[in-house]
Amino acid sequence: MVGCLTFVVGFFGGGMIAVLVAKGVDMARRCTPGEGLPACGWQYYMLIGGVLGAIFLPTMVLMKLRRGSAATRNTAQ
Repeated sequence: MVGCLTFVVGFFGGGMIAVLVAKGVDMARRCTPGEGLPACGWQYYMLIGGVLGAIFLPTMVLMKLRRGSAATRNTAQ
């Protein structure tokens, strides 16, 4: 359950951060997005950032949970 939940949260969180990066790139390139769009080419940034977030966040959470379980098992002995 934890992995599935963090997968979704990681996808959208990573995507939002990537769109923020896209806005910075647009400012540097002086690109003006269309009305109602956050940035030029934001779809590509959203997809790449979402995939990275969907992989990174669950991996880190599950590694931390495993490390915590191992520490608890070692102190119980």
